[in-house]
Amino acid sequence: MSRRPRIVIVGAGFAGYRAARTLARSARGRAEITLLNPTDYFLYLPLLPQVAAGILDPRRIALPLSGALHGVRTVLGEAGRIDLDGQTVHYTDPEGAAGSLGYERLLLTVGSVNKLLPIPGVAEHAHGFRGLPEALYLRDHVIRQIELAAVAPDAALAAARCTFVVVGAGYTGTEVAAQMRMLTVDLARRNRLPHGVRPRWLLLDVAPRVLPGMDEKLSRTADRVLRRRGVEVRMDTSVKEATRDGVLLSDGEFVASRTLVWCVGVRPDPLVEGTGQPLEKGRLIVDPYLQVPGCADVFACGDAAAVPDLANPGAFTPMTAQHAWRQGRVAGENVAASLGLGRRWRPYRHRDLGFVVDLGGVQAAADPLGVPLSGPAAGLVTRGYHLAAMPGGRARVAADWLLDAVLPRQGVQLGLVRSWSVPLDTASPELPKAPDPVTDHPPEGAS
Repeated sequence: MSRRPRIVIVGAGFAGYRAARTLARSARGRAEITLLNPTDYFLYLPLLPQVAAGILDPRRIALPLSGALHGVRTVLGEAGRIDLDGQTVHYTDPEGAAGSLGYERLLLTVGSVNKLLPIPGVAEHAHGFRGLPEALYLRDHVIRQIELAAVAPDAALAAARCTFVVVGAGYTGTEVAAQMRMLTVDLARRNRLPHGVRPRWLLLDVAPRVLPGMDEKLSRTADRVLRRRGVEVRMDTSVKEATRDGVLLSDGEFVASRTLVWCVGVRPDPLVEGTGQPLEKGRLIVDPYLQVPGCADVFACGDAAAVPDLANPGAFTPMTAQHAWRQGRVAGENVAASLGLGRRWRPYRHRDLGFVVDLGGVQAAADPLGVPLSGPAAGLVTRGYHLAAMPGGRARVAADWLLDAVLPRQGVQLGLVRSWSVPLDTASPELPKAPDPVTDHPPEGAS
C-alpha cells in the first residue's frame, strides 16, 4: 500500500486496550491505529466494588487512553453498525453526531453488557454494576438510604431502607456484598438509626454455593467470611419479582427493601449480532488466531468473541478479564502480522493463573497457580495481584489502600449520577433527558 494501513479497534476494555498497546509497539508508526470507545479511559473493572465502597477514588481505576496509548488515535463514540463489505464502522459520538471510520483491519473488542432475565420489575427497580457511573450511583444510593433511615417516621420503613439485596454470588456480587456491608456498618455508627434497626445484606443465587466457578474449598471460605460479617447468604434462591417496595423471592418470602443490586452475570455486546457472522451463544466465532472465519480483515477477542480453548478441545474460553487481557496481546500481534508489520502469527493458548476475590479488610479468597489461600495471606496476594495486573496508577491505588487502613471513610453523597443515566440494560442506554424532580429526589418510600 502507498499509504499507511488503517486499523480500527472497537472497544477499550481489557482486550481492546491491550491490543492497541501491542499494535502501537509493533507498528511503530507504520499504521494508522484508531481506537473507538464511548469513554476516554480504560477501566480496571476488578476494583470497581472498592470504588462503590469508598475505598478508592474512581480516578484510580480509570486510566486515560490518550496518555497511555502513544501512537493510537482515540475517537469517542458508540459503534452502531459495522459494514463488513464496505470496511466501515459507523458510530455516534457523545453529543449525538454520526461518524464513520474506514479500515483495512478491524478488531472487535466490544466486551459485554448486563444480562437481564425476564423477571417482572427487575429492569425498572434493580441497579446494575458494570461501570463507574453505576458504582458512584450505588454508593450515593446506599448512603442516602442509611441517612433517610435515621429520620424515618417508623421502624418498618427504616428497616426497609437498611435492607440491601444482591442477586448473583459470582465474583462481582460477592465482592459488592462484602465491601458494601462494611461501608453500611460504618455508616450506621455515625447515623442514629431507630432502636433495633441494623444494616441487612442478602446475597442470593440459584447456584448451590457462593463463587461456583472457584474451587469448592475457596467457596466455603468466602461463604464463611460473608456470614461472619453479617451477610445473609441464600443459595438456590433468586428474585421472582421486584417492586418499588421490595423483592419477592423464589421461595415465596417478600423482603421489604429499597435496594436491589443485579450482578447475575453478563452477555456479549449485541453489536456483534449485526455483523451477520456465525455466533456461539451471542459471541462472535473466531479461529485460534482470533480471526473471523471467511473475513480475512476482521479479528475479535474478549467477551464478545467465542475463542477456542486449545487446552480444552471443543470448548471456548470463559468470559473473564484474565482471558481478555491475554487475548488482546495475541490479537494485536496477529493483526500486525497480517499486515507485515510484526512477527509470525500465533494461536491463543493459555495457562490458568487462578483467581482472586477481595472480601474486604484483610479477608480474601485466592488460588494463585492452583494453590488455595484464605485470610490475610489471600488478602496480600489479592492486592499484590491487582497492583501487578493494573497497566498504570499503581502508586495511587496503593496510597488509597494505605489511607483507608488508617483513616475513616467519608460517607457523603456526591450527587454526580442520577438514576435515569444508569439504566440496567446497558445494551440500549437511554438518551439524556430532563431531570425528573420525583425520580431524581425520591420521596419517602421511593427507591
